[in-house]
Amino acid sequence: MTTPTPPAKVATGPVGKDEVVAAALSAAAELFAERGVSATSIRDIAARSKVNHGLIYRHFGTKEQLVGAVLDHLGTRLTTLLDNGGPADEIELNMDRHMRVMARALLDGYPIGQLQTRFPGVTRLLDEVLPRFDDERAGRLAVANAVALKLGWRFFEPFLRSSAGLDPISDGEVRNAVGAEVARILEPGAAADQSAAAAD
Repeated sequence: MTTPTPPAKVATGPVGKDEVVAAALSAAAELFAERGVSATSIRDIAARSKVNHGLIYRHFGTKEQLVGAVLDHLGTRLTTLLDNGGPADEIELNMDRHMRVMARALLDGYPIGQLQTRFPGVTRLLDEVLPRFDDERAGRLAVANAVALKLGWRFFEPFLRSSAGLDPISDGEVRNAVGAEVARILEPGAAADQSAAAAD
């Protein structure tokens, strides 16, 4: 009489370093965007990713280091989508998630400028814009101002529409106006034009 062989254990979560890291980054990005960094525990990330929480500590170290890794991951993912002409809805989803994680981490007191090691989106914009400017400092300020304008509209659009009486204007008109203003900011001389207008 033979003894029945017990069924093989079926892996229920990611296996191997690459799968574990990818699952943890994805789960952390989702949770940080949904709840905020401070309201998300390593155990929450472990449960969502189906990864043992000890492995998250092993691969990322501290929670701060995980925040930095998530920001780098999101920036790289977004840049890859943009470079490869990814679907517009996927680009929008990734851009929104990245911006939300940045905002929530900042509001929770995380020094994201120090934790994130690469800024591929801003670097890409700098590479495109700086050659237009004779003054590098002016070009860098223009890029920072353009990014700030886009971030401001993304997070404060309902407030901006109501407070400025823009509710009747369509989403498309707002997008076009913001896009035109960003394009103007990124042209040399825009800052000088603004300074002159303010002085009048």
